[in-house]
Amino acid sequence: MTGFWAIYRRELWALWVTPVAWILLTTFLLLQGGVFYSIVLHFSGATELSFDNGPIESYFGQGSIFLLMTLLLMCPALSMRSFAEEQRSGTIEPLLTAPVRASAIVLGKYLATFTTYLLMWSPTLLYPVILRGTGVVDPWVVASSYLGLALLGAAYLAIGTLMSALTKSQLAALMLSVLLQFGIFVLGVGEYIFEPGPLHALCSHVSMLSHMEEFSKGIVDLRRIVFDLSLVILALFVTTEVVDSWRWS
Repeated sequence: MTGFWAIYRRELWALWVTPVAWILLTTFLLLQGGVFYSIVLHFSGATELSFDNGPIESYFGQGSIFLLMTLLLMCPALSMRSFAEEQRSGTIEPLLTAPVRASAIVLGKYLATFTTYLLMWSPTLLYPVILRGTGVVDPWVVASSYLGLALLGAAYLAIGTLMSALTKSQLAALMLSVLLQFGIFVLGVGEYIFEPGPLHALCSHVSMLSHMEEFSKGIVDLRRIVFDLSLVILALFVTTEVVDSWRWS
């Protein structure tokens, strides 16, 4: 795809030369390190551990609500500048007049933020290594847990990219992304409120808590993958249409 790699490298470079990514990374690692430490401290007093309920399962599952709340702020913060800053500064105009398709622009920017998201999580791979000596680390559970995080991040970053394309303000893009993602989160909480039925099934299907709870136990449900990828495709498709419309306005 013409221009994709140039835009990808340009966006990735722009993310890491500004203080935003480094501030987010430092804050993120401090928070996650504190959460991991508290979980390990809790389990250090346990008489026995199992594959179904260990530090890794607790860290990635419902035992660590802070991890899930982090995603609701981390993804909008990473994606808020994708298009909003370019529209505000006027640098989007040379990009639109270049012989590059709107889809390449959107994918280049989106994958740059997604790469940054994965890089920010990469230091936490040390956590399973630290726990390896305890004998309760299941490699499949670790792999499925990070797969769950990657899928959630991909979906939320796609939503954030769309919100960034709809406004010229990074703050507005941030707030819109947070509100929409928090709305999805609240809808998912409905699985603990409603009785079994269609509404309960819907809430359970979109539930961020159930999503990570399943992946943290090594359960890879194809329906979860399809839902997350559908959000990515839909959000990026609409973003592409929005960006393409700028060329004719």
